[in-house]
Amino acid sequence: MEAKEFTISVFTEHKAGLLNRVVSVFTRRYINIESLNSSESSKPDIYRFTIVVTIPETEVRKIVAQLEKQVDVIKAFYYRHEEIIYQELALYKIPTFVFASGEKIERLIRSHNARILSIEPEYIVVEKTGHSEETQALLRDLEQVGIYEFVRSGRVAVPKAMEPLKEHLAAVEALSGEGGKR
Repeated sequence: MEAKEFTISVFTEHKAGLLNRVVSVFTRRYINIESLNSSESSKPDIYRFTIVVTIPETEVRKIVAQLEKQVDVIKAFYYRHEEIIYQELALYKIPTFVFASGEKIERLIRSHNARILSIEPEYIVVEKTGHSEETQALLRDLEQVGIYEFVRSGRVAVPKAMEPLKEHLAAVEALSGEGGKR
């Protein structure tokens, strides 16, 4: 089966060592993680790992099932590109003197829909949000004029459908009311 890019959302309790256990599910299967982001979710005390991998769909199903077996993992979901809305954030530190050479750098930043975050005596910090192809394109252009540093966040994504965690938690709550458990 053909490898494709998938975004996996893992909802967990906020416990020390959980990141290591989540990542070990991938390393045991020799699966490279392209991007990993961790943050609070829309539910209090529930955290979300957003993980990007390129593997066959049969493998992503197995990974999600293994993740759900981990203690403190509430639920995991996987998505194809067309099922999510996502962005990444990139920061670029460029020399201040490149701005002195005229409007070229300003036009370049505007053409990429980026913005200036900070102006310091030695450098300027530029911010760009978008897909990795877009942040890479700005990096390539800035490399031609000079760049000191570059960093890009992991993917931040939400499904286009309503959040399935909410439905899952409602079902668990209904079971709990009937004497069942998660």
